Amino acid sequence: FPSQLKSQAPGSAEELRCLQVLNQQPEGSSLEELSRSQGCLKLASTIKAYVTTVSPGPGEDGRAPEAWRSYFNSSEGQPPPKIAGKPSAHLTLRPQSLAQDGRSQLFGNLSQSCRHAITHWGHSSLHSHVQNMTYRAGRLRVEQPGKYYVYSQIYFRYRGTGRDSGPQLVQCIQWQPAHSPPVLLLKGVGTKCWAPEADYGLHALYQGGLFELKAGDELFVSVSSLAIDSNDAAASYFGAFRLDL
Repeated sequence: FPSQLKSQAPGSAEELRCLQVLNQQPEGSSLEELSRSQGCLKLASTIKAYVTTVSPGPGEDGRAPEAWRSYFNSSEGQPPPKIAGKPSAHLTLRPQSLAQDGRSQLFGNLSQSCRHAITHWGHSSLHSHVQNMTYRAGRLRVEQPGKYYVYSQIYFRYRGTGRDSGPQLVQCIQWQPAHSPPVLLLKGVGTKCWAPEADYGLHALYQGGLFELKAGDELFVSVSSLAIDSNDAAASYFGAFRLDL
């Protein structure tokens, strides 16, 4: 190893001076002075040979490999195309009233215990999103088939009167295949007794499950009562995401 250093010593000082001069050259200046130096010419030849060794050759079609072209496109400020994300959605509840209960008939024949379809979900805010799925008027539509984890939480805010123990609170996640009536996927029930002096009875119901869904299938949530706290985006929500199993 020391003998190799010794054999390279005569040219190393000149090559180092060449690199120093090159580093001090302003952008766009002429390199005529460097071309007169044998050491610089030798250094340039070595660098060129190294670049030729490590750079990929053309493919069968005479063009650079795809990965290499993608790298240079990115380095030139043209990032390679993004890979589409997995289907997912997280919706948060928006204000609605009992007067909108009449729209539930548009969701099919629902059971009495879950007769109020929730028709207003926020889908494009800080707390919500829809990606590779479709949301419209309370329904979440599947665009890509697969196994989906479907979930929902409803934060009921029931106002009791006197010793009224409050209603039975029910939350349902409904699945509606294309051109078919809705099918009950999940059902959560809570019956609570609140103190007579309490202004409100608060109760959160959460449920979730894994289901095989097809493109065109729709999901929606229905409840037994619209006495819901719709002002807290972190409390009442509905969503789904595909799992690759």
